[in-house]
Amino acid sequence: METEIESNSTNRFKLWSELELQEFTDKFVIKSMESPEEGFSISRSDGTIDKLNGDDSSEVPPKVSTIYGVAGTIRLLAGTYILVITSRKEVGTYLGFPVFLVTSMKTLPCNETSRFLTNEEKKDEAYFMTLLKIVESTPGLYYSYGTDITLNLQRRSKLAKGWMSKPIWKQGDPRFVWNRNLLEDLIENKLDGFVIPLLQGSFQTGEMKLGKSPAVIKLFSRRCTRRLGTRMWRRGANLEGDTANFIETEQLLEFGDHISSFLQVRGSIPLLWEQIVDLSYKPRLNIINHEDTSKVVERHFNDLLKRYGGCIVVDLTNQQGDEGLLSKAYAEEMHKLPNVRYVSFDFHHSCGNGNFDNIELLYKEISEDFENQGYLILDPEGKILAEQKGIIRSNCIDCLDRTNVTQSYLAQKSLNSQLQRLGAISSGETLSMFIEDFELFKTLWVEHGDEISLEYSGTHALKRDLVRYGKQTMSGIIKDGMSAISRYFLNNFQDGLRQDASDLISGRYTVNRNGSSPFRPKGFEPISYLPVASALVIGGLTVTSITLNQAGRNAQHLLSSMVCAGLTAGLMALIKSNGRQICSRPRLCGLL
Repeated sequence: METEIESNSTNRFKLWSELELQEFTDKFVIKSMESPEEGFSISRSDGTIDKLNGDDSSEVPPKVSTIYGVAGTIRLLAGTYILVITSRKEVGTYLGFPVFLVTSMKTLPCNETSRFLTNEEKKDEAYFMTLLKIVESTPGLYYSYGTDITLNLQRRSKLAKGWMSKPIWKQGDPRFVWNRNLLEDLIENKLDGFVIPLLQGSFQTGEMKLGKSPAVIKLFSRRCTRRLGTRMWRRGANLEGDTANFIETEQLLEFGDHISSFLQVRGSIPLLWEQIVDLSYKPRLNIINHEDTSKVVERHFNDLLKRYGGCIVVDLTNQQGDEGLLSKAYAEEMHKLPNVRYVSFDFHHSCGNGNFDNIELLYKEISEDFENQGYLILDPEGKILAEQKGIIRSNCIDCLDRTNVTQSYLAQKSLNSQLQRLGAISSGETLSMFIEDFELFKTLWVEHGDEISLEYSGTHALKRDLVRYGKQTMSGIIKDGMSAISRYFLNNFQDGLRQDASDLISGRYTVNRNGSSPFRPKGFEPISYLPVASALVIGGLTVTSITLNQAGRNAQHLLSSMVCAGLTAGLMALIKSNGRQICSRPRLCGLL
């Protein structure tokens, strides 16, 4: 069933898949279980890496364990730490090569200088270690030992013959290598067989029956690392034109000996804007006035045009309120770009109140250009029979819920065309006529949306029912409400830490022992004041409740309850007015 491109080549590069971790008192030794002579040691005193020379086998290690890869190394104040993959799960195959999901990682300290740190440095190091604990539980990290998974099929199919003989870290698209910053030491020491590029995103796969014409469908999403971060602390674009939550999604279809691919991208509106948490359920959007705004937009779309060809922009934001102002500013900039088509579609206005079928209005508006863009088809030898000539770039505010619903709809339209062209179904049939297969398709897109949302917002996606059923259900509304509450809590009280972890691991922030501490108090400290504020509010509400229960006894109790209620309300108003200072904020890097 599966089409393999160059997978049978004898010159194909392959990573070591199972490693033995030996823990000595003075060093860690990591070697291939398949070829024990291949490996390296890393000093536990200063993090120095040395290749094994064949004379290191006499010593018996006190502790031995199996690991499944080295994610890389990072230097903090005390010295070097190495991040290893301790468990994995095989989730499917990509072009015949097994794909694995990282299920756990562990940080190993390779330093003995912590005792020489000052008290302030020890506090800073403790914070950095907290960030590494967050990094260890990063969701949605995928990799393969046999091939690069960061390149989409169309780009792979155009590479020169023999490219798969290169080390895997040299094969890929650096935009989508989550641990690129961590691999430098391994690359510098020419440990190519141990350099595993990790991709953050989503991988889903399922087999469709289609009567008697079985086919395999796969969804592969790749998250760009250039503006990596959390929902509220990474919005819009940076000055280079890189946008937050930029994701390339590839839908693959394997039928017979043919394989087809359909690409879409999503990404935050490529203007300079922010939405700082302040305890509000929906904080105000703020467009940052900057003289280079037009250049930022131009840089972003020049990059898309270069990589994907023509581009249709589908803006799903509301046309009213703050979203409307942002959408208007976006449209004004887009009208300056003659080679990009911009389409505004107010998803909530058109498809709200159970009118999901109105998404057909969007499709009718873009259908001609959409069909002209097409999709990729390869024959059994890897020859291109059809090529995708452009890309749909969808966005809402978060590029999660509305975007996922829209992308799944467009993916269904493309899949119908591919199935018909390859002869899997007749020209009069569509996927929706095959109930079991259609349910599989919708489930894959729901799970894909959940994984993408979990990485950016910390919760499952909203509007999952629109993808699965084409309408909202009561259970779906309840689940959306619970996810919305969870998002509120995470965005306001935890995402500052998560953002710092992203900035640290991506290399946007570099630890410098000779520099000043990034954690020195700068006035109002949310970590100090939040517990006090919470305790005062809870105490005020409790006292007010008690006095209200006693208010019927005499006027004095009634007066007391009114005073307590007034003080509590005033305190809550004071806390709300200082919401930005109380909420969890990143401490390592600025917004842009």
